[in-house]
Amino acid sequence: MDLRELLDLAIKVSEEASKEILSVYNSDDFQTEAKDDKSPLTLADKKSHELIMKHLVPTGIPVLSEEGKDIPYAERKHWKRLWMVDPLDGTKEFIKRNGEFTVNIALIENQEPILGVLAVPVTGEIYYGGKDLKAFKKTGSGKVNSLQSSLTSYRQLATRVVASRSHMSKETEDFIAGLGATEVVSAGSSLKFMLLAEGKADIYPRFGPTMEWDTAAAHGILKELGFSVHKTDSEEELKYNKSDLLNPYFIAERR
Repeated sequence: MDLRELLDLAIKVSEEASKEILSVYNSDDFQTEAKDDKSPLTLADKKSHELIMKHLVPTGIPVLSEEGKDIPYAERKHWKRLWMVDPLDGTKEFIKRNGEFTVNIALIENQEPILGVLAVPVTGEIYYGGKDLKAFKKTGSGKVNSLQSSLTSYRQLATRVVASRSHMSKETEDFIAGLGATEVVSAGSSLKFMLLAEGKADIYPRFGPTMEWDTAAAHGILKELGFSVHKTDSEEELKYNKSDLLNPYFIAERR
């Protein structure tokens, strides 16, 4: 399958996974439990994971999913290509029933995202993009719009910074103060990145822990719009399928 076909498959899978998630979201029993790291896990996470695996495994490309992440690096390090999946990004948002959670599917090649799909189950919106395939947003009604951005580099103008309104770290506060920014915008899960993709924000500094599957799909989409997602202390882009799947702190901005 070529990249276009793989992108089409990922879009279809994200739509099907969204239906599985909504079947739980609209029920009275999330069957919530705590994982080893104390983060929540629901029936929706499990159902989405199972469906995604069912459809992606037959491609012959290995899959690294948050809900099936215990694959030794000794095995993973030989993967030149892999699917990186978060079956339900924003489980806490899901439990709060605020709608700000997503299905994230990315294709990684040589540690870089070359395809990204980010579906929003509650609205039916899907953001997607691939290397040399540009980036788009499909609305809940099925209309497809090209994601274009005319943002100026934050070094020249930055008034809208993506950050948590209620849990602002000292590093983030200092960073924003250095920019002279005047407005903080926020969203749940990886939808924070899509504020950049839709021109609703200028820069997203993240001085806090994230995992590779939290960022891979959005990173793949943003790359097609001329954005960089790089370490806070260098221009080096985030890499994927590392031995340690924890991301370094990063900044997402338009180059």
